[in-house]
Order: sequence, then structure tokens, then C-alpha cells
Amino acid sequence: MSSLHDVDLLSVVPVMPVVVANSADEGVAIARALVAGGLPAIELTLRTDAALDAIRAIADEVPGILVGAGTITRPGHAKLAADAGAQFLVSPGTTGSLLHAMQDTGLPFLPGTATVSEVLAALEAGITQLKFFPAEAAGGAAFLKSVAGPLPAARFCPTGGITPASAPSYLALPNVGCVGGSWLTPADAVASGDWDRITKLAAEAAALVR
Repeated sequence: MSSLHDVDLLSVVPVMPVVVANSADEGVAIARALVAGGLPAIELTLRTDAALDAIRAIADEVPGILVGAGTITRPGHAKLAADAGAQFLVSPGTTGSLLHAMQDTGLPFLPGTATVSEVLAALEAGITQLKFFPAEAAGGAAFLKSVAGPLPAARFCPTGGITPASAPSYLALPNVGCVGGSWLTPADAVASGDWDRITKLAAEAAALVR
């Protein structure tokens, strides 16, 4: 864990795939398709009963991928995700107890922020790598551009409503390291097992310039 703690999560990939898996096998297939497309990272959200099993399976069966747990909304989620093999954590928002629970795992993490006050609170806690969520609804690229001056230490992974068309405008900002993308795993492609389509979308996302 000590080596993972120093991972720069915002520099691993230009687009962090945000994924919902309905089974462990589905999670593994998605992860393999993403790696084949040049995106060796995945944020597997804790939105299904199969999420922890999927994280465990990906960690065991997909070499070379950085697997993280997203939608960490309760302190207990952090330890469960770490025990399942997650290598990083992502929360949609931040409370004191949630922040401490994520810190206690020793894993790198991206706490969610949506306002200047929340960013300031994270910076006061010594955290400079943040999630900005819900990005489009909370002000989008214009918000992040406006806070770059007064809060130069903060760097972001904006997530929420971002598309292949809007991603470049975020990635062009100096305080954005990567964006979160759920468009990489369309529901119809996952349902039909069209892993080649997911690999193609991943390759297009991997080619985006930061």
C-alpha cells in the first residue's frame, strides 16, 4: 500500500473509465476491453451487489490494470473496497468521517468536491488531487478555469455529464489531469458483449491530449 499511496491518479490515463458491473465476469470482460484499448485503469462503482466481487476478480485476473472503487459514500465502503483489492478510492462528495476512512486504508483517493469551500476544506486537509462532481451540473470547465487562479494547488478529475465532445475542453485546463467517462461502456455494448466496441471507444479516449 505504501507504494500505491504515491500514485498520481490524475496522470494514469486521460479518461478514467467509470464503470458499473452487474457481475464479476462482466467486470473482468470490460476491464480487459479497456486495457486492450490503451486505458489500463478502471473506476468500478459500488452501485451493484456484484461490485466488490467484480473488483476482486479484476484485481486477480486482469494484469496491468489499476482498479479502483468509486461511489464510496459511507465510511465502511472504504475498507470493504480495500479488502476486495481496490487500488484507489473515489467518492462523489466528502464528509469528515468519509475522508478519514479513505485515509485509513492507505490507498490513494479522490474525494469529491463541487464548491470552492469544499475544495478549500480538502486543501486544508493536505489533499490536492480531487474529483469534481457533478462536473457539468456544477459549472463545468468554466468553473474549473475560474478556480485555477485562486486555488493553484488543486488538481481535478471532473466527472459527470462529460462526453467525447466536451472532454478536450476540460483536458486543456492546467488544473485538470484527467476526466471521468461513463461513455466508454455503453449499456447496449455491455449487454450484448460487444467488447470490441468498448475497446474502440477506449482507444479513442486514450488518444485524447492532456
